[in-house]
Amino acid sequence: MSSAICLPPSSPKVDVLRTTIESMGNIVVAFSGGADSAFLGAFATLVLGANKVLCATATSASLAASEADDCRALATEWGLNWQTFLTNETSRPEYIANNGDRCFHCKDELMDVLVPIARERSAHITLGVNVDDLGDHRPGQQAAEQKGAAFPLVSAGLSKAEIRELSQAMGLRTWNKPAAACLASRVPYGTAVTVGLLSTIDRAEAALRQLGFAGNMRVRHEGKTARIELDASDFARAAEVHGDIVGALSALGYQYITLDLAGFRSGNLNWALEAEKS
Repeated sequence: MSSAICLPPSSPKVDVLRTTIESMGNIVVAFSGGADSAFLGAFATLVLGANKVLCATATSASLAASEADDCRALATEWGLNWQTFLTNETSRPEYIANNGDRCFHCKDELMDVLVPIARERSAHITLGVNVDDLGDHRPGQQAAEQKGAAFPLVSAGLSKAEIRELSQAMGLRTWNKPAAACLASRVPYGTAVTVGLLSTIDRAEAALRQLGFAGNMRVRHEGKTARIELDASDFARAAEVHGDIVGALSALGYQYITLDLAGFRSGNLNWALEAEKS
């Protein structure tokens, strides 16, 4: 384990998390490289040792190439026991249909891959779900829970802000990493999710990162329109390089390239589901 990271100071919630992980003894962490799963993977490894913690990254067309690369880098930097496993949610008709339960079928596929791995290791499957996640539309959590996944961060009562604070105290560079949901979250419900479409979105967002947009950013795919969401602090930068943005996204087939003046909003496509309920 890298000497650059360490356990955070003791506190009631940290102590609960440590006790929870110690009681499991051997765990598999669904490791996406985001702030939550990175914290869980690093914390558990420091508590149990790398031989008792497998950080498992599911690779598929729905994971941005840059995120897969970062998972590999984090594992090397922190001395994690890390492996990648292929998931095939993009072959599931229910996932492709992209109805409101798409995330259920994605997480169900993940669990189908992780369950036999965990069984072979006599390990518990854990996900980096925090208490702030519990109120949003997240059918994937239901799928994971139905197949036996545990949520240690929830058991400890940790919020996203607390996880970022603890990550900073541990020396984890992911403490301020922007949220990075799967690429399918850029596609409106009801629009079929295909491997080709996910690749287009991945390339569009990679182009924006190359233009200097390192904060919260999404390219929402709406037919021939690419609706770009950025932090408001990046609007001026977008104006400066708008020609480069148009050139890059036009080359990917988008006819209309727009900047959403409402800015970045996590999970904002869920409004359609709420409208159906009302």
